[in-house]
Amino acid sequence: MSETQTLEIKEESKINPMTKVKLRSVTLNISVGANEEKLKKAMIVLEKLTGQKPSIRRAKKTIKEFKIKRGEPIACIATVRGKKAEILLDKLLEAVNKKLKASSFTELGNFSFGIKEHISIPGMKYDPTIGIVGMDVCVNLEKPGYRVKFRKRRRNKIGKNHLVKKEEAIQFVQERFNTVIE
Repeated sequence: MSETQTLEIKEESKINPMTKVKLRSVTLNISVGANEEKLKKAMIVLEKLTGQKPSIRRAKKTIKEFKIKRGEPIACIATVRGKKAEILLDKLLEAVNKKLKASSFTELGNFSFGIKEHISIPGMKYDPTIGIVGMDVCVNLEKPGYRVKFRKRRRNKIGKNHLVKKEEAIQFVQERFNTVIE
């Protein structure tokens, strides 16, 4: 991203507060496959990390090679929003040394990254009964007023100018979380 683009984005957000990017949600996903013991352990890890009960995800179809049957619980997921999400995302970024790849960002400003071991997250300790669990982290960014797209009554489309662009998302993560984008 060039300096002129950065300056344009900063100037635009000073003029109009509706163009300011903010964090919408952080979603943590742990997939373990057909093993129920591992799933219970993964749920304990997510509950310790987020402070809320994770939800179970079931297989959509049967895959014989992986011994997974349709409808069988194979993963758990937890979504965090608000101030709690910012604090959690800061911890999760420390687990990857505050470095992200530019290819992790989508054109709509969302990004994802993986954590190989949950014990690399600050504040998490190794428990021999649980073992080591890896996870996927998906982060959604938005601008104020984006709720119009998802609300129940009078749902409407969002204009192209109001969508979060990849450059804006990268700039937001660099400034807000002091992250290096490679």
